[in-house]
Amino acid sequence: MKQSDELRMTHSGIINKKGQKIVHVTFERGNDYAEGTLPSGIIEKSSGFTPEEIEHLSQYLQQNTDDIMARAKQVNPLRSLMGKD
Repeated sequence: MKQSDELRMTHSGIINKKGQKIVHVTFERGNDYAEGTLPSGIIEKSSGFTPEEIEHLSQYLQQNTDDIMARAKQVNPLRSLMGKD
């Protein structure tokens, strides 16, 4: 990854989709982005990251699924929308 730009990860709260609990995760670095989902750990959209970086991000998601899902459970979408989180 480029050394000069900080990599930032954000995630949604848990979304129930067809009976499965899903979390959307976004990685950002300057103008580059990668979007993936849990629990699959698959990066579905990206721009600016190399194929090797995408693989590393996917591995990160797979290795940290439990931790990210636990944090996503604490996200309150209504409070976030109102700027109170």
